[in-house]
Amino acid sequence: MAPAIAARLSHGFSLQLQSDGSIAASLGDYSVNLGRFSEPALNRAQDLVTGLPLESFAGRSVLAREVDALVRRLARHGLLEYRLSAPRGRQDLVVIEPQLADYWPQRAKLGNRDLVVLSRFAYLRRRGSEMVLESPRAGALFRIGDPAIAATLAALSQPRKISTLDRAASSMLHLLELLLDCRILLKLDAKDGHGLRLDEGDGHLVLWDFHDLVFHTRSTEGRQANPVGAAYTYAGVVPPLPAVRPSWPGRRIDLRKFSGPEPNCPFATLLRERHSTRDFDDHNPITLGELAQFLETTARVLSEWKSDPHVDGAPEVAYSTRPYPSAGSAYELELYLTVINCEGLARGLYHYDAGSHALVAINASPEQLQAQAMAAQFAMDAPGQPQILITIAARFGRISWKYSAIAYSLILKDVGTLLQTFYLAATDMGLGGCAIGTTNIDLFAKITELEFHVEGPVGQFALGRGRTPLVSS
Repeated sequence: MAPAIAARLSHGFSLQLQSDGSIAASLGDYSVNLGRFSEPALNRAQDLVTGLPLESFAGRSVLAREVDALVRRLARHGLLEYRLSAPRGRQDLVVIEPQLADYWPQRAKLGNRDLVVLSRFAYLRRRGSEMVLESPRAGALFRIGDPAIAATLAALSQPRKISTLDRAASSMLHLLELLLDCRILLKLDAKDGHGLRLDEGDGHLVLWDFHDLVFHTRSTEGRQANPVGAAYTYAGVVPPLPAVRPSWPGRRIDLRKFSGPEPNCPFATLLRERHSTRDFDDHNPITLGELAQFLETTARVLSEWKSDPHVDGAPEVAYSTRPYPSAGSAYELELYLTVINCEGLARGLYHYDAGSHALVAINASPEQLQAQAMAAQFAMDAPGQPQILITIAARFGRISWKYSAIAYSLILKDVGTLLQTFYLAATDMGLGGCAIGTTNIDLFAKITELEFHVEGPVGQFALGRGRTPLVSS
């Protein structure tokens, strides 16, 4: 008999019938309302506590369709995991944890003659007392419960035919097909496939180093399910570090007697006045003219030039100059503006064409714009939405084509310099701004239809006219 894939409630959640007839998934004081379903559907769904086989509600009956709708709604809320077990077996051979909200277990067909190898982005690691297989390209990670499976996976560091693998466990082929669907496993050309860098994905993916893509996906939202932001995970374990580092015990030179009186130049004043603004005046929004001036000051292409191909044997490369510094003059950063409230500019999503100093409209649904604005508001812990949300995206290949090992770190350094440039320009213009620490790379990919490894968000900045604080008399 083939192994079964079953959906199971995660994180200790349970299903409860509410007084109004709706069903909620609950954990302590937290609950998620799932809508109205029949009592037979709720009774069937109670098996989700231990595991409800996907095939049990794959039919066309009214009850099966209703259970399917309930299970998929749970999946979209991130409340499900999937267990792969041997027939009539109680042990979890593999547990699948979705990392994308729309993940659903799918098997990509494999035959005995197929040649497969692990993706170069796949990695097997210990997490607590579990062994976890994951990849930044995958929509799910896999908790490996059987050591024999881990041994077979290790053997796939080299290309192997399916027929040569130890498949004593009947679940192995099912697992390999699930891994192939998640792009943790690759199917190679029997003649030319060697499982090397050029065999996987497109030319853009070739430019990514393993550690860079892992860091990009695991330090942003959208392609992983770990908590992001101020979670204070280790507050009860390690005390916070002091705000100012304790002094070294060596000889001290007091610089205050050398630096003179408090500097009074405009730039020094600008640096001291810079601050984050999270509350914007929606009755007096930023204007299109102010936005144009802001982008002109901070991000417009000032000139273009080409390198000398005869210097150090490097190829000829086109470069530009802009108001902020960039590693290797790559200027890989692009600006996408989610406009919520701007006088003279319609609500929508725009790309800033820095070469021609123009805004280009991009089709985005009202729901997608709202999702971006609400996520920014939540990340800032702000009373309202930003008037303009600037998403800083990177054309990753622009910088990784030249640099290895340090490409992603250079991108983040460039983001930092651009954010400081934004802050200073906003302060100088009397506008408010706030850097935002999280971005959702999956939402951006869906809106722009750009692959997340080709061009994706690496920073965000809220811009608008700050609300003047009320002064009591």
